[in-house]
Amino acid sequence: MPKQIIRETIPGSSEIVFSVVHDYSRRLEWDTLLQRAEIEDAFDKAGLGAVTMCQAKAFLGGIKMRTKYVSFQPGKVAAVKLLNHPIFFETFVASIRHFEKGGNWSEVIYEYNFRSRPALLRPLLEPVMALCLNCETRKRLRSLRNYIENGMRI
Repeated sequence: MPKQIIRETIPGSSEIVFSVVHDYSRRLEWDTLLQRAEIEDAFDKAGLGAVTMCQAKAFLGGIKMRTKYVSFQPGKVAAVKLLNHPIFFETFVASIRHFEKGGNWSEVIYEYNFRSRPALLRPLLEPVMALCLNCETRKRLRSLRNYIENGMRI
């Protein structure tokens, strides 16, 4: 099961960065992976138990991932698990942890793992999927950093 850990240092407190990451009303302003990001109707904002639907941009296949927050501690950590089974994904879980670095900087640590499907193709799929997810996640976190650094709307 491929596992990745990606770090980014961001100019802003853990609380601010956390709030930006989980604010679905402005997610598309910085998230380079997504063309759609929303919280399902039963929930008014991100939080423990909330269910979200995120759809990748067309060049990434437009994959829709429905996830549920299984951990949510503002300013510290949030984690999600995949509820649906989009093409090639058997499982997917991710967490994003936030740490203060001092001087109004914080570090984001995004960790995820997944299992591809069908099982017969895992030896071929997982290395390619891991490479794509790693590149896209790094790009997303750099974009988050730039968004906050360049005067996001608060």
